[in-house]
Amino acid sequence: MGDTIKVYALSQGQTLVKAAREVIKQRFISDKPGANARQVLSNGFDQMNGLFVTLERYPSKALRGCVGFPRAVAPVRESLPEAALCAAFEDPRFPPVTAKELDTITVEISVLSSPTLIEGNPSDRAASVKVGRDGLIIEYSAYSGILLPIVPVEQGWDEARFLAETCIKAGLPENYWTLPNPRLYKFESQVFREETPSGKAVEVDLAGIKPEKVNK
Repeated sequence: MGDTIKVYALSQGQTLVKAAREVIKQRFISDKPGANARQVLSNGFDQMNGLFVTLERYPSKALRGCVGFPRAVAPVRESLPEAALCAAFEDPRFPPVTAKELDTITVEISVLSSPTLIEGNPSDRAASVKVGRDGLIIEYSAYSGILLPIVPVEQGWDEARFLAETCIKAGLPENYWTLPNPRLYKFESQVFREETPSGKAVEVDLAGIKPEKVNK
């Protein structure tokens, strides 16, 4: 595997992916869609980690929703159901997922390490960032943006483009990461995703991904 954090075994990652899909499915038939998922995750998922749920159209890999928590706000057993529901039904970039769509969407889970502040001058900051390992967060006043580690790998960006695109994601000029006032953080992630809708979930090796220029 690539140079990334290891929080969960593959079997646990598969449980996370299955639970995320189940909570989305339950949303169409229950007024308590997260209850089953929380029960499934009641043992072994007490870690406090940031977490994102990403939904993609299959097989195009076009983004269908991505919502999560850059920093730990609750144990994973609690944050995963909430992130899954938000990714499916509350991502402001997309209309809510429909029941008919579930068979055409894959589920991906990113478990995050704690963000680390990147300090120093622009050269030092740039040198500390590694595509294929790091995700980035930039915060300035009311602006903030995050890009998961998998994004620059899939897009084929180098470190300079990755830094610029993180600024753009936050609604800032692309060179803002070079200024002293914005706070720039890096983090790592462990990624599990379905190979096909409702299919086998695998752990993603970022080092083995070929750029696809997908829209994320």
